[in-house]
Amino acid sequence: MKYLKTQMKQLVKENRELQIHLKDLMQEHELEKNFALKALYHSEVADGGKYQTAYQALDLPKG
Repeated sequence: MKYLKTQMKQLVKENRELQIHLKDLMQEHELEKNFALKALYHSEVADGGKYQTAYQALDLPKG
């Protein structure tokens, strides 16, 4: 599965828990938003993470 920033931003936008986790990552590790998004992807989405199915659903063709 490939990391796509726009897809990850959409997933975070739709999920309050991920929004909180993203802000925590940014503050705790002093990361810029783009780096924190990628870290969040690797911890919560990639390789069977909790949000992998939701992330993949964002990639489905609309219509």
